[in-house]
Amino acid sequence: MICSFLLALVVHQSADPIPTADARRIFAEAKAVCATDNGRLWGVSLDGPIMFVDGPSRRIVTNQADKEGRLTPRDGVFVGTLRKDQNIANTDFHWSGTHWTQILWPLPKDDAIRRTMEAHELFHRIQDQLGLPKTKTTENAHLDSLMGRYYLQLEWRALGRALGTKSPVPVQDALSFRKERYRLFPRAAAEERALEGNEGLAEYTGVFVGNATDKERIAAARYDLAAHETNPTFVRSFAYATGPAYGLLLDRYRPDWRKALKHGQSMDELLAAAVPPPVRQSSLGSTCVRYGGKKLLASETARDQKRQALLADLRKQFLDGPTLYIPFKKMSVQFNPSNLQPLDDKGTVYPTIRVVDKWGILAVSKGALMKPDWSGITVTAPTVLLAKIIFGDGWTLALASGWHVKPAGKPGNYKMLAD
Repeated sequence: MICSFLLALVVHQSADPIPTADARRIFAEAKAVCATDNGRLWGVSLDGPIMFVDGPSRRIVTNQADKEGRLTPRDGVFVGTLRKDQNIANTDFHWSGTHWTQILWPLPKDDAIRRTMEAHELFHRIQDQLGLPKTKTTENAHLDSLMGRYYLQLEWRALGRALGTKSPVPVQDALSFRKERYRLFPRAAAEERALEGNEGLAEYTGVFVGNATDKERIAAARYDLAAHETNPTFVRSFAYATGPAYGLLLDRYRPDWRKALKHGQSMDELLAAAVPPPVRQSSLGSTCVRYGGKKLLASETARDQKRQALLADLRKQFLDGPTLYIPFKKMSVQFNPSNLQPLDDKGTVYPTIRVVDKWGILAVSKGALMKPDWSGITVTAPTVLLAKIIFGDGWTLALASGWHVKPAGKPGNYKMLAD
């Protein structure tokens, strides 16, 4: 009997999705990163409560106890399980009376990338303290258009070159590409700067604090610029690339910029005011050529032709129906920011998304259309309607008590309603 119990205990421990020894080691690494910074970057320590989460099992391991006593101490850390009505993501997270930095397990194996991620997520927990709270962001739909993508990638190339030289010319080029993008898309400035104020500043913090030397920081920023080139779309992920580059360039041209930064200000505006003006102003066309613009435009034109065919299919699926529309009441969402597809002015298609709201839990694996103002979401029409769970092509909806789905609008369409 004792042998069976010990065997079961060994099996349980070996199957633990987050080994406590590994968690302790990374908690110690994150604490050391914070101690090295010691609040110098932002005037506030990044150190604080951290929660690692294993997605499939929803098991959690934390570096400290929670205020409501839901966690169990084990091997110098604390363990527990998140309920299904709580989404998981790399973000700051209020749970059990504690404000956590939540990080998905496993973390990257590369030391520099892992430390950068740790500091990035730790920044989100202190944003409000800095007077730089998260701003409601849109999907930056223009960054999936032909010219929006073209000028963004030219800007990235110029930023990468600027990081590797002391000449201000590539900085001026990057700013000129951004200026042209803002001219073509009048709402772009406000939309892009909102996301850069969230993820751009966080990734800059990750690069600066997670890497010890200027050389390592430049390498990390250039890695970010290159790593996002292959993203299916840039609409919600571009700021991870631009934020570190602009931040490090501001460190060079205006070292006090972080103290001067106010909520709503943008890094590109601060850099434009700090960098010396060009001695000779090149034409935009010749500037594009210096960064491989001709070849890039050809590849982006080919991509845009495929995008138009995809948009036609998505219009048939989500605009022509039949569909189910689900309004939001008090939602939280979990999604991949690197694969979103804007759909005209009707919203953005999220290939995968999980939504928790008063009406229940929606899990989508084959696409859903989010309204532009995030007031609701559309999926394809249900195929199976049961009392507590509803199925569709690539989605399931677990209904909470007091809610139901019924036909609404044109034939074949449905809507979520309260009883």
